Amino acid sequence: MILVKFHMSDSTKTFSYRGVAGFLELADEWDQLAGQGITNTPFQTLAYQRAWWTHLCPENSELLIIATRNSDGKLLGIGCFYFHDGNIYFNGGVEETDYLDLIVGIEHADSVWRATIRHLQNYEPERLHTLDLYNIPEASPSRALLRAIAEEHEHNFNESIIEVCPVIDLPPHFDGYLEMLDSKQRRELNRKLRRAEAADVFTTTVGPTDDIQTEVDSFLDLLEKSTFEKRDWLNESRRALFHDVARHALQAGTLQLMFTSIEGRRAAALFNFDYDGRIWVYNSGLDPAAFSALSPGVVLTATAIEKAIALGHKKFDFLRGNEEYKYRFGAADTNIYRIQIEMKGRRPENA
Repeated sequence: MILVKFHMSDSTKTFSYRGVAGFLELADEWDQLAGQGITNTPFQTLAYQRAWWTHLCPENSELLIIATRNSDGKLLGIGCFYFHDGNIYFNGGVEETDYLDLIVGIEHADSVWRATIRHLQNYEPERLHTLDLYNIPEASPSRALLRAIAEEHEHNFNESIIEVCPVIDLPPHFDGYLEMLDSKQRRELNRKLRRAEAADVFTTTVGPTDDIQTEVDSFLDLLEKSTFEKRDWLNESRRALFHDVARHALQAGTLQLMFTSIEGRRAAALFNFDYDGRIWVYNSGLDPAAFSALSPGVVLTATAIEKAIALGHKKFDFLRGNEEYKYRFGAADTNIYRIQIEMKGRRPENA
């Protein structure tokens, strides 16, 4: 570990950690801060951030974790980044991690972003030229804050929508949810649910006494069978990520790994997070050759929505991708953004 310390003002200090030692140094404080953050999702947790870097860090990249503390030593913010080919990116990449952001509470977001950017500008300034930040949520205050900071210092700023995350706003009761759907979809869904009930289709959820490695392997088998695109996407590194993330989420009580089985054969699966009063659908699997007439994927998704409502959750987040089936379940788009700030050749005293 290389630790670099900068005194930013009379009230705050920033510390940077190169490499994975930063995860260890901040382990006792990380998740508490993440849970209070402007973007509080499963992807800001220490377990997820560490797992992504362990299994999917780009070649020839360098992990850089920047912590901001007040004068009493209290942790105010964490920026988890990696440096690659002159650019700074959020740790988490693009394809695997749906929401990324600075880990900071709303009351400190402005000051911590400024301290973080100032710290980055002093981080090998001859090599760094662009902050390239993917997957910032639509509602994040980081969007306005970063634009304001860039404009103040005449940095080139660009913001673009890169993907949508369809989300269902859940009512208090499942009957109310069904009433939200258009009449055609409501009739179709009810028909499929009745047919599944008559055929003794059932769902199971993995629990703490199950063999998580075996269960994740079963899920990955269904994911791989779903489409040619998923089969090609699922390399060994992503397999390892699923196993690592599932193991830690199960221990934390935030994993919701569900299967639909018919005649003893698993036909569909959902790899969800149950986190902060919301279900987050990280990925899914389906065997198209297994009882397709009984619509096991539709039945499983409807069951997961019904379960989320029973748990009192307010949101069912399908995460990134505009697949048509998400809208048939009543989801509406939210956007995620890419923000680029070009800073090459600039090293101002204050941000």
